[in-house]
Order: sequence, then C-alpha cells, then structure tokens
Amino acid sequence: MKTRSRRAEPPDDATDRTPRAGTCALVGRPNVGKSTLLNALLGERLAIATATPQTTRAKLLGVVHLAEPPTQVGFLDTPGLHAPQNALGRALVIEASGAIAEADVVVMLTDVSTRAAASASVREDDEPVLAAIGRARGPVVLAINKVDRLRDKGALLPLIEAYSARHPFAAVVPISATRSVGLDALIGELRARLPEGRRWEEDTLTDRPERFFAIERVREAVIARTRQELPHAVAVTLDRWQEPVGERGITRIEATIHVEKPGQKGIVIGAGGTALRAIGERARLAIESFLGRRVFLGLHVRVTPGWTRDPKKARELGLGGDVATITPASSATGSVPPEPEQPETGSGEATS
Repeated sequence: MKTRSRRAEPPDDATDRTPRAGTCALVGRPNVGKSTLLNALLGERLAIATATPQTTRAKLLGVVHLAEPPTQVGFLDTPGLHAPQNALGRALVIEASGAIAEADVVVMLTDVSTRAAASASVREDDEPVLAAIGRARGPVVLAINKVDRLRDKGALLPLIEAYSARHPFAAVVPISATRSVGLDALIGELRARLPEGRRWEEDTLTDRPERFFAIERVREAVIARTRQELPHAVAVTLDRWQEPVGERGITRIEATIHVEKPGQKGIVIGAGGTALRAIGERARLAIESFLGRRVFLGLHVRVTPGWTRDPKKARELGLGGDVATITPASSATGSVPPEPEQPETGSGEATS
C-alpha cells in the first residue's frame, strides 16, 4: 500500500545530509503504547489501538520520510512481549522477537508510572522485553513514554539509571506519544544509527494491502464493543472483497468473526443482533474513513473451537499473514439485514 506519509521535522542540529534508511522495531510490554507511537510518528492512524492489552498481533510496517536530512525510517509495530499462556501468545512473542532480530535499530518502549518512578526500579512486566532486546543485532534506544504525566521530571533520572543498569542503551529519549513530545528527538537518535542509502519509494507508507487494514478495523470494533469479555478469543478473516465499479461504486466486503465458544458468539451477536449491527456500523465507518470511499460490510460470526490453543490456527487466524482468508460457512442463521435507507451499511449474519 502506498500513500504519502508524514514528513517529520528535521532535528535542530541536522548537519549530516547523507541519505539514511533502515528499519526500527518498536518493542515493549503489552499496552505500553507502541501502536499509538507508530501512528504519532506517521501522522496517520495506520495501526489499530485500544486500551486492551495485546491488541496488536501482526508486525506492521509504517515508513516515515524525512526530507532534510534525507531519512527513511521503517517502523515495525510489534505485539507486546509477555509470558505466553497459549499458542496464540507464543505466536505473538515469536512475531515480536523476529522483528527485533531483523531490525537495524530497536526502540524499547516503557512508560512512566508513579510506582516505578518512586522506587526507581525496573517494572516486572518489562523483564521479558529486556531479555528479548539482548538478542538484537543492532543498537537499542530506550524511549520512556507518558512523561507528560510526570510533574517532577527529575524523577526520570533514577528511572533511567535503573534501566541503563540492565542494558547498554545507545540513547534514552523521554517522549509523549499522545502529545507528540520528543518524537523528532527520537527520530534524530535513530537516524544517526541507520545505514546509508535509500530503501523505499517516496510515497511508500506500508507494505500491507488495504484488506489487512479493513479486517483489523473489524477486530477493533469487536474489541470496543465487547471490552474485557472476549477480546483475546476473537479473530477476523476475510471472505470476499469486491472492488467498486465506477467513481461512485461501493467496495463490498464480507468477513467472518471467529470466537472459541458458543457463549462468546452470543455476546458478539447480542439480543436480536444489536451488538453485531453496532460492530458492523463502527467498523464500516472506520474502513470508509481509511479507504476514502463507500463500503458495504457483511459480517458473520463463527465458532472455531480452541483456535487460540492450536499453533497452526493461532498463526492463521491470530496473525493472519497479509490477509487471513477462509471459505465462508455454507449455512447462515440469525440474519440481520442492512437498513434499506442505508444500503452501504453491512449486514450481520451469525454462522457456526
């Protein structure tokens, strides 16, 4: 997928005009703000981001282009590093570890917490991250997020010392992803450690197709609707994608929401299909905003028992490759048709 990405501001001391380009893996514990940081760096909402841990499942490339000095940074958003409890968790850790191994430079993202700052200690849930970055082939930069929440910035110093005692970080950069504080300084530190040359065409934003982002926005809508009830048991696969005909045409998308248990299926569908209709509406609007064109979205719900515990299904459904695709079920029940006055609104069909 190609589009114009954000042109970052050059560092104040940009004297080296040698073109530099390379990849940077964004790694950290679940829900530390990696996807939010990626979107802030790009100036575009490429990755889905929720308050639910482990929202990110597949490695996602987003390229920042800097005109002066000439710089291209291919940021790799990754799943949160944690102690996995099932096949899906193990697949996510492998995905993140692979990004660390392949990247030219790594950013370990942590954040400011009152407890950690007060005790000047490393967070326990950062331990898997520190273990993983020890296998990085390139330099590692520590980015401390959410510094806008810290009244006394002097409290950062003992925290930096605690993390630096655990790993020889090439640099430490305090940032706030939500307020875009320190992002240019972060890019400057990364640029200094990237190989010389160019790597991507000037209009490249990501290497993922539109279909990937469409099904991700369906999954985001499910997470938003169900909250803590079943986000980790949900996967979305693409059944059908039909390109629009003519300038005023509609992109037609059919997708299946997978859950593990019949009870979870009932939560996604809701009484009389109300939950599924709300999910479809939210997802359709998000996809239309991303694609910049009208969309018909048809959703189905399917019970796929134990998929998070099966290594093959966990990779196929959880990570999905470029786009997870399956054959839709042959029978459907509980159909929720679109509103007739809004033909672009997707239907929701429950299948098992």
